[in-house]
Amino acid sequence: MSELQRMARPLLERPPVAPTSIDDLERRGRRRRRVRVVTAGAVTLVAALAVTLVVLVVAPVPTIQSPPAARSGRVRLAAFIQTGVSVPDSVLETVGLPAGVQLPTPVAGQPALNDLGKPAVVYVGAEFCPYCAVERWGLLVALSRFGTFSTLGQVVSSSSNDVYADLKSWSFSGSSYTSPYLTFDPAEIESSTPTSGGGYEPLDALAPLQKQAFDTYDRTGQGGIPFVDLANRFSVLGASASPAPLEGLSLDQVATLLDQPSSPVAQAVDGTANALIGALCQVTGVSSSPVCSSPVAGRSQAGAKS
Repeated sequence: MSELQRMARPLLERPPVAPTSIDDLERRGRRRRRVRVVTAGAVTLVAALAVTLVVLVVAPVPTIQSPPAARSGRVRLAAFIQTGVSVPDSVLETVGLPAGVQLPTPVAGQPALNDLGKPAVVYVGAEFCPYCAVERWGLLVALSRFGTFSTLGQVVSSSSNDVYADLKSWSFSGSSYTSPYLTFDPAEIESSTPTSGGGYEPLDALAPLQKQAFDTYDRTGQGGIPFVDLANRFSVLGASASPAPLEGLSLDQVATLLDQPSSPVAQAVDGTANALIGALCQVTGVSSSPVCSSPVAGRSQAGAKS
């Protein structure tokens, strides 16, 4: 045996690297495939991000404007709505219950009307209806004492071919209201858009709760509106006050006049609100709220009971 063979024998008999099994080879193959996939994915992601950055730099940023029915948060409500929900209690006290305001009619012999475990207030009206316009204003002021409107529908004008034409208001269709004391379930059954047949485009279909209340208290049998059901304890059929004070006024003008107790607008709208507040205090059983302990609410409750 040569010297070279003698030196190489240990290496031949004991290889420096342990043999790799087939399982090891398969595992390594799988790892390599994963590495390639991850690497390819990373490259694709980097490329996509680069394209996105280029688009963001080149393309103008869009301005998104939500439609009125989708706006939320009191701070985003229109200025005239914010004014309406913020009528001072002192103004309501001064206005009191004017002679021209009708109190809600007490209801007897009916089961309580509840929704989600709370007393339910149902409103049925139509966007074209001038009498609904003034009742909406009163409801806005009154209900804001018990909860919060976060969404209100689009601005509407009553029919131009009806008495008290083109009164400025808004739609309760698509509105959103939250309260710890009650629920508000409004429906505008027709829009302010005329049809070729002489009527108006249909809008909200009555939910079972609304239809039940409307059918029960519609004394005319002809779908009289505006209609308000206060938890089956009080009802309002027709406007609580004359819509005449709203004639010729913009929304902002109406809102401004709500804070002026001697104005015809405040007498009609705030007076309606006072009448509704008195009934709502009885319906909800709220006694801790200052508005329910006020003399005006007390007079309204006494009148509603008689």
